[in-house]
Amino acid sequence: MVPNLLVLAGTTEATALGKALAEAGLTATLSLAGRVERPVRQPLPMRIGGFGGVDGLRAFLRSERITHVVDATHPFAAQMSANAVEACAAEGVPLVALTRPAWSAGAQDRWTRVPTLEAAAEALAGPPRRVMLAVGRMHLPVFAGNPQHVYLLRLVDPPAAPPPFPSCHVEVSRGPFTAEGDRALMEAHGIEIVVSKNSGGTGARAKIDAARALGLPVIMVDRPAVPDREELSSPDEVLAWLHGSIPRGV
Repeated sequence: MVPNLLVLAGTTEATALGKALAEAGLTATLSLAGRVERPVRQPLPMRIGGFGGVDGLRAFLRSERITHVVDATHPFAAQMSANAVEACAAEGVPLVALTRPAWSAGAQDRWTRVPTLEAAAEALAGPPRRVMLAVGRMHLPVFAGNPQHVYLLRLVDPPAAPPPFPSCHVEVSRGPFTAEGDRALMEAHGIEIVVSKNSGGTGARAKIDAARALGLPVIMVDRPAVPDREELSSPDEVLAWLHGSIPRGV
C-alpha cells in the first residue's frame, strides 16, 4: 500500500508536518478551512474549504483514495476534529492527531479559566478597561455585548467589516511572536487585561509570557472537548506512526 495522506491543517504544526512529508517524498494533501485570506505557502498540494460534514468527508476519503488522516487543526476546531474521528472510523481509515500541549498557569500567572468564549465575554462585564482580545476574527461578535472597553485586536487578515466595538485598534500581523514584542505592544496600548484561547504550543505563547511579565490578568478559555483519538506531538512521531501502520512487505 502506497500511503496517500490527508492532513487537516491550519496550524504551525501542520506546516512543519507538511515540510517533513514533502522531504520524505510522501503523497499528501493539506486541507485548510479557508478562514485565512493568505495562507502560508506549503510544499504539498492544498485544498481550501470545508467538506460538508461527516458525509462529505467520507466521500472525499473514498474518492481520493485516502489511506491515512492526520488531524493537525487548531485545538479549538472541535467540530472538524469530531467529524474526522467519525468519518475515519466509518471508512476504516487510520487517524492520528498532531496536537500541541496546552498551556498551564505558573505561580506568577493571574489566570481566570473559563469553559467557553461566551463565559469569557461574561467575565469581561464591569467597568471600562483596555483589553487585548486574542480570540481570532471569527469570534469577535461574541464580545460585542461589552462595548464599554477599548480593545486591541491582533488579526492575521484585515477585517472585511468594522469590528463590533465602538473603540478598538486592529493590529494586522502573523506569528510567531516574541514575549518582548508583545510586552511592548501591550505597554504601548496600556493593556489592562488579556483574553486568550488556550491554543497551546509556542507560536502564540508570547502574549501569555508578556502578560505574566507585566502582572496582567488573563481570561483563559479552556479547550473544547473532542472524541478520543490517538494523539502525537511532533512530525517525527507522525512519520513513525505512518511507518508502523503500513503492513510489512508493502
